[in-house]
Amino acid sequence: MGDFYQNGIITTLHNLVERPVEDLESDLMRFSKERPMSLVLPSLYSELEGPALKNIVHELTKVPYLQQVVIGLDRADEEQYRHALEYFSELPQSDVKVLWNDGPRLRAIDLALREQNLAPTEMGKGRNVWYCFGYVLAAGLSKSVALHDCDILTYSRDLVARLIYPVANPGFNYMFCKGYYARVADNRMNGRVSRLLVTPLIRALKKVCGANDFLDYLDSYRYPLAGEFSFRTDVINDLRIPSDWGLEIGVLSEMKRNYATNRLCQVDIADVYDHKHQELSPEDASRGLSKMSMDIAKALFRKLATNGEIFSSEKFRTIKATYFRIALDFVETYQNDAIINGLTFDRHKEEKAVELFAQNVMRAGAYFLDNPMDTPFIPSWNRVTSAIPDIKEQLFEAVERDNEEFRP
Repeated sequence: MGDFYQNGIITTLHNLVERPVEDLESDLMRFSKERPMSLVLPSLYSELEGPALKNIVHELTKVPYLQQVVIGLDRADEEQYRHALEYFSELPQSDVKVLWNDGPRLRAIDLALREQNLAPTEMGKGRNVWYCFGYVLAAGLSKSVALHDCDILTYSRDLVARLIYPVANPGFNYMFCKGYYARVADNRMNGRVSRLLVTPLIRALKKVCGANDFLDYLDSYRYPLAGEFSFRTDVINDLRIPSDWGLEIGVLSEMKRNYATNRLCQVDIADVYDHKHQELSPEDASRGLSKMSMDIAKALFRKLATNGEIFSSEKFRTIKATYFRIALDFVETYQNDAIINGLTFDRHKEEKAVELFAQNVMRAGAYFLDNPMDTPFIPSWNRVTSAIPDIKEQLFEAVERDNEEFRP
């Protein structure tokens, strides 16, 4: 059972009474008449071979209120795409589409966008999500959209119900909702990047840069790196998202830029949450949590710069030192929290992660100073449509033809 405390400058919707999922779904069925709903699932083909996605699909077969399910499939050849179409064919929703991102039709669209400098610049979740959003807009079937990852080992259908409820309820005024949960599995705390990088770095930036409403806003989210969020479909048109690991921070930044904070909320979506874990990868900054920490730090520095913050090498050294001290204090806090809850806690590993993140704060700062013209955001669909007016129709047709041609 959660508390009912409201902290920060966005609304928190708690899980106070463990309301039955059937009650939530009954409400959502009523809402769907006015606000049809879609679910976006960005997936690697390898996730079709794991246990998490199989259970997710099984749970989604019980969901009655979704109008559309859009799966973005990465790293798949033709045979694997055919298998994916069969794999997701048991979903009962009226419109289920699998985007073959590596197929010739979508590659041709990507090439046309690349010629106009409008295509995502790197492979990854951000690119996958961006094309899925484009298809949702092109299909025009929904007014509310939810997104979650395909590697959630503890998935149950009440997660998506609670996630989409705030933006699907016509009586609520929210444009965007972020999911949150406690990252505890195998009797230990997870979520190291959020616990040991994001929160202490935000607190350090507040100290060094001074009062800042954007930092207060980010600090209001209980789990800013959660990959689960939902929004009204209209939000997608003007949304610019990063193509790297800064996706979650980038989306939060865009919501703050485009909407008043009383139109934004977060919701408790799971008591237990576990998914595929990334390695720390201290020896290779291009992989794992090391790359993730770099991308997140860069995303934060870029956003503060757009708000007028001036950075220098000296300032980044101060930020790093301040972050390091605050993060070490957090390690002790989390250790005590683990002990009172009977959880295993490896303080040595936690402090090693903090040391790596501190190095990457400096590396991200150096990269920021050395690349003043860096534009990491994928263009909004409004801009793409302005440059190529029929791009959504092209995307819709390509996806439809792929699904028809290769379906078993």
